[in-house]
Amino acid sequence: MILFLANILLALLWASTIGPFTMMNFLSGFILGFFVLYMGVPSARKGSYFTQAKWTVRLGLFFIKELIVANVKMVILVLGPIKHLRPAIIRIPLEPGLSDLELTALANMITLTPGTLSLDISKDRKSLFVHFMHAEDPDAEIKAIKEGFERRITEVTRCAA
Repeated sequence: MILFLANILLALLWASTIGPFTMMNFLSGFILGFFVLYMGVPSARKGSYFTQAKWTVRLGLFFIKELIVANVKMVILVLGPIKHLRPAIIRIPLEPGLSDLELTALANMITLTPGTLSLDISKDRKSLFVHFMHAEDPDAEIKAIKEGFERRITEVTRCAA
């Protein structure tokens, strides 16, 4: 937490001294500050802040890739014959012990991906119900969510190595 606050302070200093205080100057200061802290505090390189940042970037890149792939798939499905669509509501078994933050992030990322919509979480928090616009193989869809979004979200929140 201290490294994150130091990074914010470095970003604020950078943005206020480099020129007009803009979001782009703040963002560039944040990235520059991150590398300064990484190089300047060698004992903290294996700490949770840098590990979490690495996993967060990986999650963001994965989400962008999934967004692009889902958009392309939806274009193909929408332009094709409607009789080929296989809509389904699939129960996704969840990893035990997911926090509210992890469940919310998972449900939102699924909903933001075109062609899928998170509907509900079971009362026992063991299942997430997702509507798929097209699901040829429900088992493959479950595997994709579990090994994709769910795994990467828990890597970020639990700083898995």
